Amino acid sequence: MRAAVLTDTGGLDRLTVADVPDPGPPGPGQVRVAIRAAALNHLDLFVADGLPGVEYRFPHIVGADGAGVIEAVGPGVARVKAGDRVMINPGISDRTCEFCRAGEHSLCIKYRILGEHLPGTICSAIILPEFNVAAIPPVLPALSWVEAAAFSLVTLTAWRMVTTRAQVKAGEWVLIWGIGGGVSLTALRIAKHLGAKVIATSSSDAKLARARELGADVTLNHATQDVPKEVRALTEKRGVDVVVENVGEATWEKSIRVLAKGGRVVTCGGTTGPMLVTDVRRLFWGGYSILGSTMGNDAEYGAIVAELAAGRLRPVVDRVFPLEQVREAYTYLDQAAQLGKVAVEIPA
Repeated sequence: MRAAVLTDTGGLDRLTVADVPDPGPPGPGQVRVAIRAAALNHLDLFVADGLPGVEYRFPHIVGADGAGVIEAVGPGVARVKAGDRVMINPGISDRTCEFCRAGEHSLCIKYRILGEHLPGTICSAIILPEFNVAAIPPVLPALSWVEAAAFSLVTLTAWRMVTTRAQVKAGEWVLIWGIGGGVSLTALRIAKHLGAKVIATSSSDAKLARARELGADVTLNHATQDVPKEVRALTEKRGVDVVVENVGEATWEKSIRVLAKGGRVVTCGGTTGPMLVTDVRRLFWGGYSILGSTMGNDAEYGAIVAELAAGRLRPVVDRVFPLEQVREAYTYLDQAAQLGKVAVEIPA
């Protein structure tokens, strides 16, 4: 079958489209999905560069997000059947550890993500546990394959960050860095759905204009404006209740500075670097909470699928590439020019 693969890590020149062995039939509790579209995340760029501590078997199939048709189901599968149109939850847990038994599947001690630790979704077909697919809800207008593929990872990640970890409430001020990215864009929409007041940042005025169209109350160009100073002025020196972080080194100190007393920073990554410096005096004097967040559990995935079925949180797709141009898709994502998701169509 055709797939986008890395022949090694170390850069996008190692990314190609090649023929790889077919994954075969599904086993007990598994399903086989014929992929129709996949979507990229910043994680995919990290994988191409090589992640510390992750060992790959090359050629390594890339991609975490995807959507397609159930081709076959293995013994014991009851949640879906052949012919169902499904989207993929890329976080795989073992379902047996203490965290899984408590319903916290994203904290599983054996947690793995498609395309990062396991073969990914930018391919003709994939074998998955039945728990990792969800029927595409019948909304109007109907979701395209690309929209369905673009939904899961960023929406689940943002939902857990905003609702479960930060517990954003109506009337609170929320600062979201880098509104062009999928997680930040979705976090904006979730926070507004909850009744929060959102400040969105970007270095692109065009992206900030789009953020205002999507509900941002205030937009700041972090390349030309002093974000902490502007936030303090806006909130009459109080600061914001929540900062949604996935930038890391470039914004971390500013994220702490803009917090109100008792404020929360929730983070799911560090696109500009992982090593953070915090003045602990500011931390304890302000009574701040720093919250880590990764993906989400079954209940949270069910919640976002229900939101999608209700006509909310429909993915914003920026650009679509054919499979044979997957390297161009990665390059486009790496340029950070997008507002929304970058996707790849897989030929049937």
